[in-house]
Formats: sequence, C-alpha cells, structure tokens
Amino acid sequence: MSATWSIALNWEPLDSGPPEERACFAALGIYAHDMCLTEGKDALANRLREAPLLSAYYLAEWMAWNWWRLRWEPRSKAKDWVYTHKTATIGGGYIWPNLTVFSDGQRIALIAKPTDERPQTPFRYIADRTVVISASEFESELDLFVDQVLQRLEWASVAGSNLEQVWKSVSEERRTPLLARARKIEALLGRDPDESDPQAVDQLVADAEELSISAIEELAAEHGQTGVILTSDELRSIAKQNGFDASPRNAVRLPTTGLPRIGQVAAWQLGAQAARALREQEKLDGEPISDQKLADMAGVQAAALGIRTGAPGISFALDENINRGRIVLRSKWHDGRRFELARILGDRVAGPKGGRLFPATRAYTYRQKLQRSFAAEFLSPFDAVDERLAGDYSVENQRDVAEHFKVSELTIRTLLVNHGRLEREDLDGEFEVAVA
Repeated sequence: MSATWSIALNWEPLDSGPPEERACFAALGIYAHDMCLTEGKDALANRLREAPLLSAYYLAEWMAWNWWRLRWEPRSKAKDWVYTHKTATIGGGYIWPNLTVFSDGQRIALIAKPTDERPQTPFRYIADRTVVISASEFESELDLFVDQVLQRLEWASVAGSNLEQVWKSVSEERRTPLLARARKIEALLGRDPDESDPQAVDQLVADAEELSISAIEELAAEHGQTGVILTSDELRSIAKQNGFDASPRNAVRLPTTGLPRIGQVAAWQLGAQAARALREQEKLDGEPISDQKLADMAGVQAAALGIRTGAPGISFALDENINRGRIVLRSKWHDGRRFELARILGDRVAGPKGGRLFPATRAYTYRQKLQRSFAAEFLSPFDAVDERLAGDYSVENQRDVAEHFKVSELTIRTLLVNHGRLEREDLDGEFEVAVA
C-alpha cells in the first residue's frame, strides 16, 4: 500500500452484467495516510468492511474521464462540479462512497463523509475523514489504478473498452505540452475536455503570452466562481478606469530563501510564514499597520485605501514596467480594501515569480489561499491577536480585536480556526485547515 494513498483491489466473481463490469468486479478499498476512506457497515454480512464490493471498471472510467478536472479544478460553483468530483454520482447500480475529490493545483483533498442510514440498504459508509495529499502522489496512484484495471481487462480478453480509449486520449494529452495547457485551462474553467468555448480558451492562451500562464490560470479558476472570464484587454480597461497609479519598483521585497517551496506545505502555512518573515524584516513587531505604511509597502498611494468605490471583477496589480503600474481594489469597504491590498503584496513577495499580473480572486487555488493567509497574518499577526484575546474567544472580543487591527471579524475567526482556538464548522472551506 502506498505511504500516502492507494486504491486496493481484490477481484471477485460476478455472473451478470457487461463484460467490463464482470471482469473488474472487486472488493475495493481506498486508503490515505493509513486511514480507510471506504469503511462501512455491511448489513448482509453483519460486520464492518473496509473494501465494499464495487465495479473497479466504473470507478476507473469515471476517474479517467474526469482526470483533468480532478487534477486541477478547485472547489467552485460550476453547475456540474458535483458530478465530476463526488464518487457518489458514478451510478451503475452500486452504492458508492460519499467521497469528494478536488484540487488547489498543488494538493488534492479527499473528503469522506458517512452516507445516510436507510432501510433495505445493504451497505452504509461510516468513514468521516479529510486527508490531503500532494498532486504528484495523486497522479501516480491513479495511474497505477487505471493500469491495473486495464491489465485485468486484457486478462479477461475484453478489448476496445471505453476506458481504454479515454485513457489513451488522456495519456496523449498529458504528454503533449500544448494540449496539456489547453486541457488544464478547460478544467480550471469548470469544463470537460472540448466542451469550452474554443475562442475563450484561445484568448486565455494568447493572454498568457503577455501576462504569464500562472496568472491566466488564476483568471480561469475565477470563472468557476463567477462565470466571467476577464481578458487582458478588459483588465487594462478596468485598471485605467478604476485603478490607482503604482510603482512596482517601490513595492517591498522579501528574500524567499528561507521559505518553503510552493506546494511543499499547505498554502495557509506558506502564506503565514511569509507574512511573519516580512513583519520581522520591516520591524513591525505585533502592532497594527497603518494605511500609509501598507500603501508604501505595496508601492501605491494611500488614497487607494480611502476610496469607497469598488471596482468590477477582481482585485489585481497590473505592471506596465518596473516603474509604472496600476492597482485595482474590488471592495468598497475600508477593511476589505486593506485586506485585498495585503493579498496583492503577499502575491508579490511569496507567489509565483515572473509576469505582470498579480490577481486576487475568489477562487480556491493554492495561490489564492496563500494570499488570504498572508494578508490575515500580516495585518493581524496571530500571536498578537491571541495575546489580546487572552483566552476570551467571544464574538464581542473578536470584534474588538478586529477593530484594533483594522481587519474584518471573519479574518480574526479564520486565524483562530487555523491555529486550533476554534473548531471549523464547515469542511467545504479552506480544506487544508481542516486537517492542519
């Protein structure tokens, strides 16, 4: 069994059904970090089972067809998101685990929840666990699983299956850089292969040449939240009408040699570490950061924080060159604008290097989660917050601390959840917090 996660198969006989189903009927268990995600109560055998009887073929076919979206698409509001990320939707007459699989680009979440107890249901899943694995580990084990199913089909002399054709296409796309880039963008848009508007994908690919592929991928992921795709021309227009002059040269810098690599740790951990390092570098101790100081560090005038008119779309910095750029803030509230400016600053100091666009979106990619964590820790350092709360985590006390640091109450609550002072009430949020 893999040290991180695995799909274990024990082939079983099946007398009816299509040839693929009969060949690949199995006791199937999914494990991660020494925990079973498929454990349940077998009513017929009157015992607990870690590996229920399922069709390995149907699971492999579902994973192969949804490979690009499972690998790259974060949690979103795309209309068919649930069908491409929840195994319970596979169908085929089987009782599938209530397992949700999604990515932030660097890491994959596997969230197993119990199924409802119903009369006459022969199997009820009881696993209630959340685990996070690296994307590379997810890929390697999924490859092994699909290959194992294909080998079983070959052993059973079942040729020309749909799985074989789909997996051949996916494998070819993964080996071809241009195809892989297009498929990744489609997945971030919340679309199946070849189901996106080809002109929209071509426009994003063209914009990537100007603004960087990593920034454009963030814009694609934002589409899953809003249904809108912002082009480079639209960003420039928004920056001209709603932005503030900025000087990229004057934005503060932070040596990244002491920080973990992107993807090496959870996004919220990397963001918090970068924020603490920058506070230490700038000798800010645990004190609140004034508007003027924050603006100076971001290379923009403080007036950007005083305006109460929000911009459409997203917050972002767009550099024309090292000396000139524009910064756009979406929120019309003072605390919100401070947080957004801090996110852009965090993106500059700890995000991917290169490119002229620094987007702060509503997507749940690794980069956006890093930004949010940086902004929370930078504006309201946890040690100082915890000291002021002094063990009193009441709503009133959280509000007082939020006002002190000029951040929202949600920011303070998120810090407390991240550091274990409060329990997380919603596992659909930043999934890495749930297992921190």
